Amino acid sequence: MSKNKVTKALVLSSVLALALTGCGGTKSSSGTKDEGASPTAAVEKKVTINMMHLWPAGSSAQQNKLVSQIIDDYQKEHTNVTIKQEVLENEQYKNKLKVLSASNKLPDVGITWAAGFMEPYVKGGLFAPLDDILGGTQLKDKFVAGTTEAYSVDGKTYALPIELNISPIYYNKAIFEKYKLQVPTTYDEFKNVVKTLADNGVAPIALGNKDRWTGSLWYMYLADRIAGSDTLKKATEGSGSFDDPGLIKAAAEVQTLVDMNGFNKGFNGLSNDEGKSEFMNEKAAMYLMGTWELPNFTTNPDIPQEFKDKVGFFKFPTVDGGKGNINSWVGGPGVGLFVAEDSKVKEEAKAFVEYFVSKWGEDSVTTAGVIPATKVDTSKTDLPQLYVDLLNELNNASSITLFADVQMKPNAAQVHLDMIQALFGKVVTPEQFAAKHKEAVEKGN
Repeated sequence: MSKNKVTKALVLSSVLALALTGCGGTKSSSGTKDEGASPTAAVEKKVTINMMHLWPAGSSAQQNKLVSQIIDDYQKEHTNVTIKQEVLENEQYKNKLKVLSASNKLPDVGITWAAGFMEPYVKGGLFAPLDDILGGTQLKDKFVAGTTEAYSVDGKTYALPIELNISPIYYNKAIFEKYKLQVPTTYDEFKNVVKTLADNGVAPIALGNKDRWTGSLWYMYLADRIAGSDTLKKATEGSGSFDDPGLIKAAAEVQTLVDMNGFNKGFNGLSNDEGKSEFMNEKAAMYLMGTWELPNFTTNPDIPQEFKDKVGFFKFPTVDGGKGNINSWVGGPGVGLFVAEDSKVKEEAKAFVEYFVSKWGEDSVTTAGVIPATKVDTSKTDLPQLYVDLLNELNNASSITLFADVQMKPNAAQVHLDMIQALFGKVVTPEQFAAKHKEAVEKGN
């Protein structure tokens, strides 16, 4: 093994220790352009680019459709290129990415999250810098301010974001109307909504917390509204502490909601897709999730319009005496595209990523109904009101706090996710929850 590969393995040890066994993957061999042929008679060799992403046709129909359309268009324009897709749901994708990185067999193009999630892959030399295409003619000055910085390490950009998200509480207007409920603006009002629904045998909140980051959204918002966004951010970064009284109170409020039967039955053993189905099937009244879910409430033709018309949203309510702002959101740059540093078709893969990001920005609004990370003029487009309203909220946000498990370094993120499930399952106290976080963040890995 070369010194370079040994270094990569050592740097990535913290990530790879978390990988599940049994997942695997192979990488197709690919050709490159025939540089020996004359310019006039050059015949480009066939190139295969392997792309791995997390938009299955079942749960992310519109994103899946858009990806396939972009790939089809690219292959028509570049007849020597074949792009093979491997599609996995969110948690399967994360696990496989870890496994493939162990043997340095990442796909040529793949999906990554920003900040702490991405850092070990960058430090291990597995992601290629993309500053050349970021400054190229197709993408220069096209990104919304502040989005690409989340994918920068030591002054270089290692992935390009394609989404920009905030996380509202979606709600079923028909269920609210049936029980004469008003949209809550304070947390006390919110708890009254929860109590009324639970007393009437309706699951107040849809949640699939087997994936754990879903429950993290609830903790993060309570932490933001009670302790303030700066307190939460500093604790996550390590310059503050999770044993702040406001953050401990936020953890206690999570358990209060559990005690109130605020979530659907069996939530801790259900995946996000299973939890979401409780909302989609109108068995639960509310669902807290990122705006990547907008297509299911606006553009997805497989979802009945009758249901889509029932979906509204509200901001996470303020807490009496809390330090948070109702215009402060949990969200930030969504997933981004990386190119594997050791890809045998790296330049071709980078060219495809440049094309993909440009096309996604142009078409994602109308085709998929998602909010892109690139600037798009929507003034001349007839868009669903739900989309317009959330886009306006994004533009007027006082602050956006990046998802905790994305911010944190891998081991600390794993502790956070495990503790979230334990907190919701009431197998740890709020104080124990805080202590475990403090210990994990102080370890700094």
